[in-house]
Amino acid sequence: MIEINRKYIELRLGGAVLFKECLPLDAQQKLVLHLRELLVSNPLFRPTMPKTGQPLSVRMTNFGSLGWVSDRQGYRYQASHPETGHPWPQIPHPVLEIWQACLPEDTPLPDACLMNWYDASARMGLHQDRDEAELNWPVLSVSLGDTAIFRLGGRERRAKTTSLKLESGDVLILQGEDRLAFHGVDRIIPGTSTLLDAPGRINLTLRVAGPVQSV
Repeated sequence: MIEINRKYIELRLGGAVLFKECLPLDAQQKLVLHLRELLVSNPLFRPTMPKTGQPLSVRMTNFGSLGWVSDRQGYRYQASHPETGHPWPQIPHPVLEIWQACLPEDTPLPDACLMNWYDASARMGLHQDRDEAELNWPVLSVSLGDTAIFRLGGRERRAKTTSLKLESGDVLILQGEDRLAFHGVDRIIPGTSTLLDAPGRINLTLRVAGPVQSV
């Protein structure tokens, strides 16, 4: 059972919350080792923008029954790796434990876990997470490695934004009114963590991507 810190900062009433130092260092180290093992058969790939074919600055891969991809065909979820053709591996159990520990018991388990690798120069523009079948379930992200300057806005692209630091071991949840908030990563601060072998950051984003079956 993974040990976590459940103390959180409520960033906005009824919306985003941030669990600072949610994962202790030993849990972070074990999780990174597990991810490295899974990358052998489930390698990182470089997604591209739908209209231009321009490559994104991040590399990524997925875990779970569905994985998020982006190419000239558009943004979507699919069941297999775009380069190997193999099904995505299951979401690592320690990652599922974080979801279960940080969210209410009646929240469905995620079926998609996107792993983004940010090198020292990578960033992510403001965007919404809205490719899921149902948009009412929370989005949870886990930060590992160097600190990211994260930008959180509102439900409209032009809404006022707030910057905050996401450090290694932090867990951020977008839910409620902030589930569809625009957000992005302005930059990575190299040298702020010794968790990874190279400067950069791993971000794991868990989502309920497919339709939830009612019981």
